[in-house]
Amino acid sequence: MGDAMTALPLVFDAPRRGIPPRHLADLTREEARAAVAELGQPAFRADQLARHFYRGVADPAQMTDLPADAREALAEALLPGLLTVVRHQTADNGRTRKTLWRLHDGALVESVLMRYPDRATVCISSQAGCGMACPFCATGQQGLTRNLSAAEIIGQAVAAAAAMANGELDGGPGRLSNVVFMGMGEPLANYPRVRKTLDALLTPAPHGLGLSQRSVTVSTVGLVPAIRRLTEEGRNVTLAVSLHAPDDELRDTLVPINTRWKVGEVIDAADAYARKTGRRYSVEYALIRDVNDQPFRADLLGRLLAGKLAHVNLIPLNPTPGSPWDASPLPAQREFVARLRAAGVATTVRDTRGQDIDGACGQLAAADQVAGVPSVAVPVPSVEPPVELGAEGDE
Repeated sequence: MGDAMTALPLVFDAPRRGIPPRHLADLTREEARAAVAELGQPAFRADQLARHFYRGVADPAQMTDLPADAREALAEALLPGLLTVVRHQTADNGRTRKTLWRLHDGALVESVLMRYPDRATVCISSQAGCGMACPFCATGQQGLTRNLSAAEIIGQAVAAAAAMANGELDGGPGRLSNVVFMGMGEPLANYPRVRKTLDALLTPAPHGLGLSQRSVTVSTVGLVPAIRRLTEEGRNVTLAVSLHAPDDELRDTLVPINTRWKVGEVIDAADAYARKTGRRYSVEYALIRDVNDQPFRADLLGRLLAGKLAHVNLIPLNPTPGSPWDASPLPAQREFVARLRAAGVATTVRDTRGQDIDGACGQLAAADQVAGVPSVAVPVPSVEPPVELGAEGDE
């Protein structure tokens, strides 16, 4: 495992690059009203613009409640197009769609919209690239390009909500019900913008998307101070901790942030969140053949989480070429599940949606070069999708 663990540096501070144009979604309601007033329009026009934005209306011509002679100017000033579709890729018989977005400075990010019989979930990115350097994750191997603005993050969810409302995925018109911050980036390393995005997701329509707190999941590799801050600020969204190893010795190499905050500290912070919110947290664990899938590690994880308000979501690793790792074989997966359940820990195995379009966990790494911004190309070999072992994971 020596060369495989050649570590990239951890990056907490995003490179400073050009700030995206000002957008309504970055402003408070008061700031937006003031900006509209500066343009010589009554302040309530800001609320009308918000209504259009959260409904996914981008064409000023469709904003018929605004004066015809002011539409273009208002939209240009407060609703600049921050996300440009480079391409969509679909999988799972049209029920999964990955979108590659180009940002104003040429940076690339991806989001994945997944339709299930009972819900529709969008997986959104909070950073271009990622500074957490996890060696088995394609995005982690890219390094960090920059933080996304709140409007760039919110815009991915708004686009998904509009796609569902317009029936762009197989199954006709529907409603976006869930948002998971599990795309590119470490959400809690971009805390202020992610916090603002949460407000927008949870604020009732027409000033937000009106989702329920339990249907929004924020994932983290374990930035303990930020978990504590999220706890203090009183949001009851679902917390997901990307653990991937129950012991510090292995986690130091698989999830380098562990050299800063150890397994015990991360679980303590998650437990405090659970106590404050009354909400069960999720422990994400990618099963990697002969690395972290041994029975003794299942027992360690079981002891770590027994009696806690936690749920384990096992993810059969989605290998990327050039990576020395592979998914755990099915017998090892089954043994791991059985040992966790025997320890009394609720455990599910995630279905890996979008695997054939590099859309599954750990695979997002924009495979293009746009406007001179390099990114990592990660073609994915055709692999058999893993057999579902338990109840479907809360994707």
